[in-house]
Amino acid sequence: LVHRGCTVVPTSQPVTMAVGKNKKLMKGKKGGKKKAVDIMIKKEWYNIKAPSYFSERMVGYTPVTRTTGTKLAKDGLMGRVFECSLADLNNDENAYRKMRLMVEEVQGHDVLLNFHGMDMTTDKLRSLVKKWQSLIEASVDIKTTDGYVLRMFALGFSKKRPNSERKTAYAKSAQIREIRGKMIEVMAREANGCDMKELVTKFIPESISREIEKACKGIYPLHDVFIRKVKVLKKPKFDIGRLLEIHGEVATGGTSSGAVARTGEFAEPEIQAEV
Repeated sequence: LVHRGCTVVPTSQPVTMAVGKNKKLMKGKKGGKKKAVDIMIKKEWYNIKAPSYFSERMVGYTPVTRTTGTKLAKDGLMGRVFECSLADLNNDENAYRKMRLMVEEVQGHDVLLNFHGMDMTTDKLRSLVKKWQSLIEASVDIKTTDGYVLRMFALGFSKKRPNSERKTAYAKSAQIREIRGKMIEVMAREANGCDMKELVTKFIPESISREIEKACKGIYPLHDVFIRKVKVLKKPKFDIGRLLEIHGEVATGGTSSGAVARTGEFAEPEIQAEV
């Protein structure tokens, strides 16, 4: 073969580059390839236990990194918030209601939850809003007897009066103000005189909503009245005895069932004459 006056002789052997001439051939990746490690090997599973006012106590399981050195597994669990459907907690059909429960204590491999708030699913709220009716909302801050400060949100919709031939069911602005005042009054009355446990047992069957509907009937008839949302604004100082009471695990000192005993006030031991 002739190329620009030079003769090139083809050979059958492949041309190899001398090692050491090209530095890029000798270079490898910095640090080498990292070994893939399964992060779940370092985890352990804990049982999630709901308070006793729900029929289904065992909610599920949650993973946490094992205790290593000064980093405790308990610290990784405390303060976690779980959002559960009321239908799963009570084995009923109230799937639109979401309950928020917070971890307040860890005992062995069980995490004990307490009420931390309540909400409704978005699809349920969207299905309630319709034409030709008025939407009335109200909110109020209340304090329970055991020191919790909650903010409650209620909503309701106006409906046609009996034997009305009108297409619409709009309430006047004065009536809406009066209904809102009644809503606040009923929520404050129902919540201020009870503790957290009693209040949650009122939220579950929607008894406060029915009281609002009855109270507002004389102003303008309502339907689809709900406690839309509940937020916990402030909590009292943590009391392990009260939490165990909510979970139904208070036991006497002589029990051997494994439940934590609540002994009450500390008592000085008697002085022994002989040792």
